[in-house]
Amino acid sequence: MSDPLRLHTRHITRYKFDGPVQYGLQQLRKTPKDTDQQKVISWETQIEGGTKELSFEDHHRNTVELVSFDGATTEMVVTSEGEVELTDTKGVLGAHRGPAALWLYLQSTPATEAKSGAKALVKGATDEDVLARLHGLSDAIRKSVTYKIGVSEPGWTAEDAIEAGAGVCQDHTHIFLAAARAMGIPARYVSGYLMLDDTTAQDAMHAWAEAHVDGLGWVGFDISNGISPDTRYIRVATGLDYSDAAPISGTRIGGAGEALQVEISVAQQ
Repeated sequence: MSDPLRLHTRHITRYKFDGPVQYGLQQLRKTPKDTDQQKVISWETQIEGGTKELSFEDHHRNTVELVSFDGATTEMVVTSEGEVELTDTKGVLGAHRGPAALWLYLQSTPATEAKSGAKALVKGATDEDVLARLHGLSDAIRKSVTYKIGVSEPGWTAEDAIEAGAGVCQDHTHIFLAAARAMGIPARYVSGYLMLDDTTAQDAMHAWAEAHVDGLGWVGFDISNGISPDTRYIRVATGLDYSDAAPISGTRIGGAGEALQVEISVAQQ
């Protein structure tokens, strides 16, 4: 086993509104999880232009922080920063934990419904060994849906990306979830941070999938990069699809126009 690696991450999200916001409530899922492979050394989220109301753990074991903002708010800045120590286990996380039953991760969502495109991918995955079958599925998705920034829409489903033949990591992950669940294999969405080789600066979080394999437990698959997660990957939030693991989601009254800016840096400590 390789030596643990420490990564430092800083994630800044800036919202600017054209007019004052009467009231808004946001859910933040930006805090990494403690697991056997990942130890959070330090982590802090600071809010400018809003108030952190409370924090809780949801049924996917995600840390959720509720932030409110009102009055004359025209800008809100959310800064999350910390250090995480990671150990390489070849993508194997192990046994299922948490309040959500394993069968929950067999349920499809509007974004991960297996239609003709996903079902065709399932028919092409014929290996008797489940782990080999899932790796084959990952390869088939990457070959049939080219990774291309700027093609997909935020509300795209797995089928939309298959029909377009292009998408980003979110799309690859949704397709994998649709196909794996159609095979009868529990699977979940993962959002997190990935340390890149050529730059520390990024403008979005990364996404990959995890499938539950008998005898191994949860195993990670980064479809876009064709590998299982290693010590460059920080797991943050999980769920049935992107909506469960989105870094920020919520609602507001007022502030009609909105501009969003994201800055992420991930570097070895």
